[in-house]
Amino acid sequence: MNDAQVLLPPADPRQHLPLAALRAGLAALPAPPLDHGVVALVVERHPGEARRAPQVGWFAPGQGLVGDRWAQSERAHPEAEVTLMRADVAALVCNGQDLSLPGDNLLVTLDLSAANLPTGSRLQVGEVVLEITAKPHTGCLKFERRFGADARALTALDELKPARLRGIHARVVTGGAVRCGDAVRVLGRG
Repeated sequence: MNDAQVLLPPADPRQHLPLAALRAGLAALPAPPLDHGVVALVVERHPGEARRAPQVGWFAPGQGLVGDRWAQSERAHPEAEVTLMRADVAALVCNGQDLSLPGDNLLVTLDLSAANLPTGSRLQVGEVVLEITAKPHTGCLKFERRFGADARALTALDELKPARLRGIHARVVTGGAVRCGDAVRVLGRG
């Protein structure tokens, strides 16, 4: 995906993986880094299923990713300014579909588990400082429609919930630019 806004094609049910394949794929992934990672993708969500994956995203306190639909929503939750998901988990559930399809603002190569990033943890992402919030990021009906009931079930399994495979929410503490390839560094754990 390039910098232009694109309307994503509908999710392809032929790409939905069964739970056994998702579990096997997850088990085959290398352990994500605990302290230092990289931004794999920045994604702005627009009305409907439109997405934009800019090379540089601008983040601001109270606005999240500038241009993302979060700030324009009447129901914008202050603890959900920004969403992050592990890039390798996104690639697994997407199974060849566009990596912006999950709809998370940042795909990163970092362990997002509750053990590694408890509520209140702070991350330096490019120029931006994010704080992990307590609001859970769970699979919804859109996630199920895009990736199948088994993908949603995977993220909801009791033994995997602490890994936060669906991702996490954060708020912007210090605004600035985030570029694809920027470092992600844990500044402190909550």
